[in-house]
Parts: sequence; C-alpha cells; structure tokens
Amino acid sequence: MTQTNNKTNLREETDLGTFIAQGVTTDKWQVLSYNAPILPVHAALLRTGKIFFFCGSGNDPNQLNTPYNSVVWDVNKGTFSRQAPPVDSNNQPIDLFCAGHSFTPDGMLIIAGGTLRYDPFYGSLSVLMFDPIAEKLVKKPSMNNGRWYPTLLTLGSGRIFAMSGLDKDGKLNRQPEIYSSTFANGWNAFPTASSYPQYAQLFLLSNGSIFYSGAHMGGSAVTPRILTLPGTFTQSITEKLVPGLQDPDFGDQGASVLLPPAQDQRVMIIGGGNSNNTATSRVNIVNLKATNPTYVGSRFLKYARKHHSAVLLPDRTVFVCNGSKMNEDTTQSMLPAEIYNPATNIWTAVAKQNVPRVYHSVALLLPDGRVATAGGNPQRRVDELRLEIYSPAYMSRSRPIIQKAPQTLSYGLQFTIQTPQAANIKWVSLIRPMATTHCCDTEQRLVDVPINFRNATSLNVTVTDNRNIAPPGWYMLFISDYNGTPSVATWTQLS
Repeated sequence: MTQTNNKTNLREETDLGTFIAQGVTTDKWQVLSYNAPILPVHAALLRTGKIFFFCGSGNDPNQLNTPYNSVVWDVNKGTFSRQAPPVDSNNQPIDLFCAGHSFTPDGMLIIAGGTLRYDPFYGSLSVLMFDPIAEKLVKKPSMNNGRWYPTLLTLGSGRIFAMSGLDKDGKLNRQPEIYSSTFANGWNAFPTASSYPQYAQLFLLSNGSIFYSGAHMGGSAVTPRILTLPGTFTQSITEKLVPGLQDPDFGDQGASVLLPPAQDQRVMIIGGGNSNNTATSRVNIVNLKATNPTYVGSRFLKYARKHHSAVLLPDRTVFVCNGSKMNEDTTQSMLPAEIYNPATNIWTAVAKQNVPRVYHSVALLLPDGRVATAGGNPQRRVDELRLEIYSPAYMSRSRPIIQKAPQTLSYGLQFTIQTPQAANIKWVSLIRPMATTHCCDTEQRLVDVPINFRNATSLNVTVTDNRNIAPPGWYMLFISDYNGTPSVATWTQLS
C-alpha cells in the first residue's frame, strides 16, 4: 500500500500570473492493497454505500459472446461480490459495454444499450435494472432501437430520458425516447430529432427542460443548447442554442457539472479534447437562469486534460482528477488533482494521485466524503485495475455529526436534523449519488436544503418543492460547518 501526502504550501495563480501562498493542507491519496477484479468502465454508487462496477466485454472484441462479469464493491470491507451475467432470449450474454445509465426513484440503476458488435460498433436494444438490495440484474422491456454510447437522464417525473448513441445498424440514433413502467411497452419515442454526439452530457433544469453542455464522447462538436420536451410523443423536441462556448471543438471527453447548489442553475464545462487528440484547460460557465443564457469564460484549469472526472464535494467545491493532455497517453497524465471553489472562482492544485488514469476511468464521491477512483484503459486489453482513494483536507478535521434525520422525505417538507454541532452548521445538502462512465455523469447534483432556525442540538430545514431541482430518488444528506467541513452522510429517499 502506498500513499502520497501533500502538506506543502499550495500556490494559486492570479490573473497577473503571480502567485499567492495558500494554507497548509493534509489531503492525501491512498492506493489500496487490492485490485478491482474487472475493468470498471461503468461505476455507480448504490444506496447501500457500495459501488457497482460493470464493463461487459470490456473493450475486448475477443470477449464478445462470452459470459460477462459485474461486481459490487463493498468499500468498507474491501470485498467484491459477483453477479450472474445477464442473458438474452437465446441464452447469449447481454453486453453492457458502453451502455447508458441513471437511477430510478426507487434506487434501481437502469442500464440501457450496450454493444452488439465491434468494429464497427452496433448498439444493443437491451435494458436492465440493477437491484442494489438483491444485487442482481433484472431484464426490462427493450428500447425501440439500439444505443451504443447513449445518454440517460432521470426526469423530475421519475421517467428516464434516453438520447443518442449508435443504433443496431451502427448509425447514429436520432430518435429520443422515454422509459416509464406505466407505458404499455416500457418505452415511447419522440419524432426524429437533431443529431447529438455520443454520451452527450445532459442536465435537467429547474423548469423541466434539458441542457446539453457541449461535452461528449468522440464525434463532431454540436453547439450547446436547451431542449424542451413536448407534451405528447407525436410532437418534436424544441431547441434553443446557447452561444459563447470557447474552444467549442474541444468537447471530446471533457467534463461538465451542475455547480452547487443546484438551485443556482449554473453549468460548468471543464477541459476536453479535439480531433487532434490534444486537450484544453478551458473552463466556461453558463447561468441558465438568464433569459438568454451565454457561456462566459472562467478561471482555466491548471492542467489541460481530457478523459478526466469531475466530482462535487460536500463542501460545495468541484474536484477534478484523472485524464491526460494527450489522447489515452498515460505518460502525459495529469497526476496533480485540482479543486474549484465557486465562491472564490479559484482552482487549487492538490495532492498528486499515484495511478495515471485515462480512457475508461471513473471517480465517485463516497458517503464519508472521500473520492474513489478506478479504471483506465489506454489501449485494448491493457486494463488498469488498481484502486485509489482521495481524502480531501476536510477528512483530517473534526467533523460534525448527524445523530438523527428522516430516512424518507417529501417535496416541500420541513424536517429536523439532530446534531450536537447545530450552532456551527452553515449548510445542509442533498447530494445525488454518481453513476458515471466516459467522463459523463447526468446524476450528480448538490441541492441546498435551507436552514429555517436552530437550537443547540437541532436544525429545522426545508427540502425543495421542485422535482426538477431534486429528481425523486435516493440522496446523501450532509451537514457542513462554517469551516466547510462536512459530516458523514446519511441516506434518505426523496419522493
């Protein structure tokens, strides 16, 4: 087991190119003493606190039509449990490599699409749900057409929106569709829509519209835009372009996040690459509350990178790790992680990770506030199986404690959180667990839960009444003190 500590005075670049000293930090990376048993192309944090890894054929055409593995990682115990591979009606394995996924209101992970064949790739029509309690995959009705590299997004209604990807014939699927258990065939499709790149990064907005950030996987760049879904499936989706994105051709394997809190409706796009496989350090932010939203420049990354991960931390900062300044080249990997503070508009370089991670790597927020990183696949059949965990500086501080909080919440509910640190709590936050692949995560968002009043041992707070701000489902409930130090989360279901 190895670990890297960063206890030096960090330096932050100013607009004038000078540096100012920052405080001492005690963040660290730790490479675990055991490896992942599979390449974790896809990763999702379950409401049990465990992580579901799956990869299907794992970018290895020799594995096509052979049984595929998926595992559940118990991070606290350091153990893995294997799941029975899903099979189709002909008893052939369903290949979930390069599927799309998001969480349903009951905490199931819906997985749609995958791989029918390699080189050229054809998309699968298959749909499965992963049950986090039984830890097994359950088949659901197939989509209307195949999707390879699709995007799934959970809507405020709890229905699942699917877009883009390559269809069963290897062509771009231009027909968005929605899944609901109330539909006779599971899925209803809209008329053919505009072309969107694969793994188009989407965000549900407060009015129910959908924002495409401009970050994606491969293919040609498409101008960022807001999509408005019609009231019926016979009508077409309407679009409004969002201008201003700098380096618009550098969206390939970039990252984007809905900045915390979700109520602010600001999306940040971070880095990415172009057709020459080089990366940018470009960072832009758009305020989607504006009448005519436009991207504007923000402080750039300290290190240009693509195929990286962006994770919302419970102290309301954005953690960026993994990636490289050249396509799938670990010798060009950006080992120093960095953290963005929206309140100060400053990026801070933090501890260096030990394991370089590029294509097919992931990072997820854990309920205790750490970040787990895994994967990396710089070329076929070269799989990075080492696991590494990042502990932010707040992990070394005295932390507030949630003694009691509701396990179920309803929209607009006023409720009480018991904590001995009530007098010193600045924020209460709901964070939706991540479900990520290929730099894309439509799930994670941090929702502010305003504090109404407090006494010495409790907080009275109110959850949002807007289902589009906080789509129904399971969330991690954090409290954070005035130093930005978060508690360990408790789980709660919002419905």
